[in-house]
Amino acid sequence: MNNETGRLIADTGIVPTKSKGQNFLIDDRVADRHIEYAGIIEGDRVLEVGPGLGILTRRLIDKSDDVTCIEIDDILAGYISETYGDRLTLIHADAVKAKFPPFDVFVSNLPYSVSTPIIFKLLDHDFRNAVVMVQKEFAERMVADVGSPEYSRLTVNLFYRADCEIMETVPASRFNPRPKVDSALVRITPRRAPFEVLDERTFFKVTEITFNHRRKKIGTSLKSAKMVLPGDDVPYLDERVENLRPVEIGEIADAIVRNRSERDA
Repeated sequence: MNNETGRLIADTGIVPTKSKGQNFLIDDRVADRHIEYAGIIEGDRVLEVGPGLGILTRRLIDKSDDVTCIEIDDILAGYISETYGDRLTLIHADAVKAKFPPFDVFVSNLPYSVSTPIIFKLLDHDFRNAVVMVQKEFAERMVADVGSPEYSRLTVNLFYRADCEIMETVPASRFNPRPKVDSALVRITPRRAPFEVLDERTFFKVTEITFNHRRKKIGTSLKSAKMVLPGDDVPYLDERVENLRPVEIGEIADAIVRNRSERDA
């Protein structure tokens, strides 16, 4: 554990704000392991979202000659630019809205408020490895089993696109200011989908609609969204999505695609 983060908070004049989720990691050992889990190799293009006070950044530039950081906060962006100069590329912007540059490895300590949009955005890019620090509760949603309260749209999207593994839990005491909950380091490794669907857009749309109304029967949600019409042959309409495995959600999506094709024929 170090006191450098406390000194930097004082020196930069940054006032950590709850709305931005600014809880700065203060444990060098956790930072070292975060970087190790990322498996950075020579030539990798590395993207870091939310470098903050640079506890991961200074390790990244020792591992790669091609590091890009995206930082929304004016003071922190200025600090990163002044400290590291041309050793990295700084994008001073909102990472949810900013265009990601091409990257091989993604590293981030993600504020809870942007964890969901950033993970979904990440999954739309080609990369080899990502290691993110997120709230423990969010990490459990990422790897949840079907039927559990944590099983969600996020779970299904991640399962379809990547292997996802909780590497370790990080106690709240490892941050300044101290958050109310523990965090976790999660590694995301893209791979081919474990099952095929006829149309991925339909699969993701079915997942989104049904989880937005997870307590309703699937048929009720999809009929309200006009994805299922009277007379359509679609399985699992009397089930709730929280009880279906991703491959079964895929079967629903495929049936919708076939029904649509028959109507258009």
